[in-house]
Amino acid sequence: MDLPQGKRTKLYRFFEILPGFTSYMILLLLVIFSLISPVLGSYYLLFIIATTLVKAVGITFRTVQGYQASKASEKVDWHQRFLDLYDPHAAYEKYHRKKSAEFGFDKHVRNLKMLATGRDLVVSEKMLDENGKVLKVEFPKPGDIYHAVIMVAYNEGLETLIPTVEAVKNTTFDNQKIILVFGYEERGGEAMKENAKQLYEKFKDDFYAFIPVMHPKDLKGEIQGKGPNLDYAAEELAKFLRKEKIDFANVIATSLDSDNKMHKSYLDNVAYEFVVHPNRQHLSYQPVSLFTNNIWETPAPMRIIAVSNSFFNIISSMRVHTLKNFASHSQPFLALSNMGYWSKLTIVEDGHQYWRSLFYFKGDYSVKPIHIPIYQDAVLENGLWKTLKAQFIQLRRWDYGASDVAYVGVRTFSKDRMERTGMKFWPLFVKFARLLEGHVTLASISPMVAFGGWVPKLLNASSKELLTFNLPNTISYVQLFASIGLMATILLSFGMLPKRPAHIKKPKIFMLLQWLLMPVVAIIYQSFTAFYSQTRLMVGNYMEKFDVTKKVVKK
Repeated sequence: MDLPQGKRTKLYRFFEILPGFTSYMILLLLVIFSLISPVLGSYYLLFIIATTLVKAVGITFRTVQGYQASKASEKVDWHQRFLDLYDPHAAYEKYHRKKSAEFGFDKHVRNLKMLATGRDLVVSEKMLDENGKVLKVEFPKPGDIYHAVIMVAYNEGLETLIPTVEAVKNTTFDNQKIILVFGYEERGGEAMKENAKQLYEKFKDDFYAFIPVMHPKDLKGEIQGKGPNLDYAAEELAKFLRKEKIDFANVIATSLDSDNKMHKSYLDNVAYEFVVHPNRQHLSYQPVSLFTNNIWETPAPMRIIAVSNSFFNIISSMRVHTLKNFASHSQPFLALSNMGYWSKLTIVEDGHQYWRSLFYFKGDYSVKPIHIPIYQDAVLENGLWKTLKAQFIQLRRWDYGASDVAYVGVRTFSKDRMERTGMKFWPLFVKFARLLEGHVTLASISPMVAFGGWVPKLLNASSKELLTFNLPNTISYVQLFASIGLMATILLSFGMLPKRPAHIKKPKIFMLLQWLLMPVVAIIYQSFTAFYSQTRLMVGNYMEKFDVTKKVVKK
């Protein structure tokens, strides 16, 4: 089920080359078509621009819809909704005649009615309990649910780590039902070991358990990355749960980066969804990642990227059929133990976890959106140049998710596809095509929109074709129309900003003017990073080391 190491098969290499080859060909075809005929080149470009424009309209709609859903969900008392599940019959009698515009209220009433029936449920025979027997469960009792938060770190300081743990502590979920596992790297040095000790002393009495776990360096069969740390911490957590006689089936594991701050309702929201979904072990739960913790301190290009990535996650939460694991997310611990926790061989363990889960559960797996946010840091280093460089390094790591194209492709077109994935060809092919299209679009569209309009004209300077002559102007009108969607994003971003720190003097107008840099930022930090990662895949220069983004806290 895991990724290949060393020499790949010819088919696997074909799919590794495919994303980069396709991205380059989209640009090259514009030149080829324009040399053959300026009209052909113009129509080719207009087709791509029109397709992009249609997508932009949909994105604008999803942006507004997702933003509203997130804000509405934050206002819900998820702790009370979770408490309602303790006695669903009484809660149903209390609510079923009421009318409310509160987010998800009608669905909550239906869930209470479903739980009140007390039906027994049998999940897929693929799911086994910790003793290897087919799992047969009822709706779990809310009081039996535990959250295991696996927080991983490399060499971050206490100024980063303490607020993250405090955010978990300050959630509305019962702290005595929270197990916090602090997985830290041995290669982080003595300073990291000391930080782990201090965290333990500070928080050991605040949770059911606080478990420091040091991930040894240079273990065989691992890359240097977050995935091996998560996997090792999960193994130690499993030992602890067995010792405490806590049923794996009642534990929800959440992977958490060292700079992540949970919204106070996140754990209650996840626990609620876990209880009310019969197929809970075949789901993971994806919050909205918002990169706003330190957004006032970061340079303008990083703010644009942080806001853009935040809205991408908001949009993704509304596209359930395409939603995948990203960054911090939650997954039932029993499911994780069945499938071998996380991959130890990829630097993009979050996105790859989606495909591992999908294939392990033979296609019976999906990601449930949680419209409650987890707040993360935007990239910030000591100095502008270091920050700009660190952002590029982070995004090229994210874009290395193109490596999953080969992982999915060989299974999609395999003769033993059903045995390996449990999925019919066309449903899996659609997922494969969307994966490929996403990475290709990321690399190729920005330069096409920015410069493509001039290519047919420059390569055919003497052409009298009116379409070719007016193409740059036509593209500029399309860009102007597309900017309406960008304006919606800009306006909504003001409602997403945290309160400006007292030591920050720049007014909000700078948050508006910064968007003038958007075209340059898109080319460098969207297109170039994607081409970088896809090119390395093409030539077999694999990225097998997780480049940690340094966490800098300005005081």
